[in-house]
Amino acid sequence: MKAKWLGGVCAALLLAACSQPAGTPESAEAAAETQLGEETTAVASGEPRFGTFGFDADGMDTSVNAGDDFSRFANGGWLATTEIPADRSAFGMFTVLSLEAEDHVEAIISEAQATAGETGSNTQLVGDLYASWMNADAIEAAGLEPIQPFLAEIAAVETHDDAAALFNSVHHQSPYGFAVWADPANPDVNALRLFQGGLGMPNRDYYLSEDERFVEYRNAYRDYIARIHELAGIADGEAKADAIIAFETRIAEAHWTRERSREVTETYNPMPVADLDALAPAFNFPEGMEALGIDADQVIVVQPSAIEDTARIFAETDIATIRDYLAFHFISDRASWLPAAFDEASFAFFNQTLSGQQEQRARNKRGVQLVGGALGHAVGQIYVERHFPPSSKEQMEGLVDNLITAFRGRLENLEWMDDETRQQALEKLSTFEPRIGYPEIWDEYDGLEIAADDYFGNRIRMSEFAWAEQLEDLSQPVDPREWSWPPQIVNASYNPLQNQITFPAGILQAPFFDPNADPAINYGAIGAVIGHEIGHGFDDQGRRYDAEGRLRDWWTEETNARFVERSDRLVEQYNTFCPIEGQCVSGRLSLGENIGDLGGMQMAYTAWRNYAEANYPNGEAPVIDGFTGDQRFFLAWAQVWRIMYRDDALRAQLVNGPHSPGMYRINGVVRNLDAWYDAFGVTEDDALYLPPEERVRIW
Repeated sequence: MKAKWLGGVCAALLLAACSQPAGTPESAEAAAETQLGEETTAVASGEPRFGTFGFDADGMDTSVNAGDDFSRFANGGWLATTEIPADRSAFGMFTVLSLEAEDHVEAIISEAQATAGETGSNTQLVGDLYASWMNADAIEAAGLEPIQPFLAEIAAVETHDDAAALFNSVHHQSPYGFAVWADPANPDVNALRLFQGGLGMPNRDYYLSEDERFVEYRNAYRDYIARIHELAGIADGEAKADAIIAFETRIAEAHWTRERSREVTETYNPMPVADLDALAPAFNFPEGMEALGIDADQVIVVQPSAIEDTARIFAETDIATIRDYLAFHFISDRASWLPAAFDEASFAFFNQTLSGQQEQRARNKRGVQLVGGALGHAVGQIYVERHFPPSSKEQMEGLVDNLITAFRGRLENLEWMDDETRQQALEKLSTFEPRIGYPEIWDEYDGLEIAADDYFGNRIRMSEFAWAEQLEDLSQPVDPREWSWPPQIVNASYNPLQNQITFPAGILQAPFFDPNADPAINYGAIGAVIGHEIGHGFDDQGRRYDAEGRLRDWWTEETNARFVERSDRLVEQYNTFCPIEGQCVSGRLSLGENIGDLGGMQMAYTAWRNYAEANYPNGEAPVIDGFTGDQRFFLAWAQVWRIMYRDDALRAQLVNGPHSPGMYRINGVVRNLDAWYDAFGVTEDDALYLPPEERVRIW
């Protein structure tokens, strides 16, 4: 239950250390032969999940020219016949897999409930946490009684020093946050980080944008704050809402942008803890850190000017507003722990208004999601036994080896990289550690108390338990065997500080990975995802870490300039994608993910061609259902990014990043790949066409 930032297919990058990967084949041919043996056996043993070869051809719209809109060509039929469920703000292949994994986890939870597990066992914790959530009558009967001691603490605040003391509590909102991650200067050891915080809406844009829809968001936020006060029986809710929003707006103005906050060289600012008093005296950091149990001499301040300015804003704000801010956020952050009216108000603002979700998910499904996250390793052990066979792990290991081999070949022949930088890049690639399916060691929950009749108390104890785990890690060696994610999650990640690529069992299902699919499909789907994660080690931020996971400039000036020129052109391309009037992709914010997608496809296509040349006559895969091997490769990529959005969810995707919307993860990538033009006969008359000199080639 460790809280750490990760990077991956659905996340940005951030984290720590360095170890050796599994054995790498000596050549592309050897890799291809290994994979062929596994795949031909698998294909013979069953039918692919989608279509005749692993792709849902019925979901295509072949009336659309592939060169004009490849995303719609591959997915238009599905888009035309699919409706976003009322309890979703977006719906795509990630959702399909997540719902399947959720069903599997629900079965595990049901079994835990039917078993009288020993106190403290995984079975008892899982069963009783779910039971406490499902006992809505008990939550309703408890009313507001559980929050009274915490509200009394807030009501007792008379000075800014009193408020600063509450900021340094596990349970109260604060304008900043602490977390424990590996130290980029010494990634074998965990360090303390301090970062900006304090906003109720997703980020600064929601407070500062003059776009009409964002003005509506702010008005809805004001109504929501007032509604929480009304439900809690606190007078003058509307006036308090105005003051809280004014305070948060000033904090938002002090916040760094998302683009700046992902610049790893700007966010690494180590300083002695004693210097925090000079940076932000109003926050009384030394005393507060002692109250939190933090024993550290040094802290990495992620956004120093934001911390400094927010402390000043706090000191200038009247104490009554600070009390109201603390009380509102304590209640709002725990709305789902309270009677239904609070939960419904929270849903109406955060899910309905901000994301366009029409209906609340069924309570049992929300409970499964809760347990699968909070006790993810407890249910994950059983999930892996049932739904991730050893054969899938073996196939994935072969694919990862093939992708690493393909990328090594590309690095060795990269024309814009000089030999000095190339040698260090190859060294970094050699230290990549693939982690597939599930961890070597499982998180344990010793000491966590969960009661079947006390949901509010359970969540309080879970918060304290999670923070205690982080404190245990502080200043201790990083354990590279730990996974922050449970294995049933549908995602993948790269950890630059440990140079690890991680593929949980949840994503290793069709259409991403199907042991019965045509090889071209697996290379175009999970192969490109593997390449994406490898590519994060060499994107605009991951490239700044060396083979040992240290933040270090190992690039020559000339090669660095060539990389920046290419990546800047990719930024310009994505800046032109505007799915909503006035709202466009931020090419800078999404750069790391876009480089990951482009580089991943380049690596995966090279690996696919190595495979095809080693295993098919004349190096060409057979035509299946009218599609060549190369066409199937690109269709596989388009299928995994098949997705529909509600307008507010799409707007949130654009503003929050760091990923481009699905249709641009398809179209924005393929138009830069020469092989796609050849596969589908794309010409200069087609809308997606780019002249060869304008196609971005990085990795």
